[in-house]
Amino acid sequence: MSELSSRALLERLIGFATVSRDSNLELIGFVQQYLADLGVESELFHNDDRTKANLFATIGPRDRGGIVLSGHTDVVPVEGQAWTVEPFRLTEKDGRLYGRGTADMKGYIASVLAAVPAFLRLKLDVPVHLAFSYDEEVGCLGVRPMLAELEKRAHKPRMCLIGEPTELKPVLGHKSKLAMRCHVKGAACHSAYAPQGVNAIQYAARLIHRLEQIGDELAQPEHHDARFDPPFSTVQTGVIKGGRALNIVPAECEFDFEVRGVPGFDPNRVVDKLQSYAATELLPKMRAVQPDTDVRVQMLNAYPGLATSPDSDAARLLAMLSGSKEYATVAFGTEGGLFTQAGIPTVVCGPGSMDQGHKPDEFITVEQLNRCDAMFARLAEHLRSLK
Repeated sequence: MSELSSRALLERLIGFATVSRDSNLELIGFVQQYLADLGVESELFHNDDRTKANLFATIGPRDRGGIVLSGHTDVVPVEGQAWTVEPFRLTEKDGRLYGRGTADMKGYIASVLAAVPAFLRLKLDVPVHLAFSYDEEVGCLGVRPMLAELEKRAHKPRMCLIGEPTELKPVLGHKSKLAMRCHVKGAACHSAYAPQGVNAIQYAARLIHRLEQIGDELAQPEHHDARFDPPFSTVQTGVIKGGRALNIVPAECEFDFEVRGVPGFDPNRVVDKLQSYAATELLPKMRAVQPDTDVRVQMLNAYPGLATSPDSDAARLLAMLSGSKEYATVAFGTEGGLFTQAGIPTVVCGPGSMDQGHKPDEFITVEQLNRCDAMFARLAEHLRSLK
């Protein structure tokens, strides 16, 4: 395969409909063959049923740690969105490149792949590692087995640059996330005799109201961290299900809620408060009517926040690459906290804007893609001088 531009590679990548619920193996196979044609070996880390895979590759020596360029290959669904272009075919109009994943975050991956020939020509002393994951959009799940393996290796990467869309502004931090599901088990009866039952929806509503109160407490000024927008930890309920018919007191209800925490805040504190409220205020009333009623919570997914020091080597490298020491934070999450937990200091900087991510007619500008290419050209020059 001859060298390809980032635009040409982006066109290929967008053509793979790697929605998180589906396989990403066709895209991974394309990337693996592209690298192999350039003489770069890669290894895959599959999920349990081998329908998805992470890809890890090293350009340069393997007996030392280098710089990871990391991105996720999965994208969010397009159903229910009013697209005016084909979402899985790249469309260029007025300096914009449209398609699902152009901003979040196949534009970055395309730019990384386009830079591989330049990295190869340098005969690097400090390697560049490529790490492309699956299932980031559903809780940063897929990258974990790859990181578990990297953590065991004698020569772990020195640092990681994740290319989530930040308009190429340097980012050192984001909030943690904890996603939970609450199950309320009530007791059914005919609605004409409602007091003889335990209405699971109504008790779920009380729990949701308690979550709102906890969120209001966290929004108080003494809990603020001015680096973030909003500057406090947040709680929100996003999904609720329950009931079978209006004339039946519902026996079951469940709802999903999330906590996004500023650095230093343990989101499990919200869960503890909710469970304490259920145990002291709700369950005694529920069980006075029906002893086997219950309130249970289960974790759906979680990832840690990111808070990289501006004095770190990773931050200094990012300042050089981006041309700015105006470090920022982002409201959305990344795999960065997981890389940091694995002992790989991580920063975030990529082309495009999350203002376009997850929306119909998602796009990245040609100018942003070109600037990302230029950033990797600067990285190549920097690596030329490193030993």
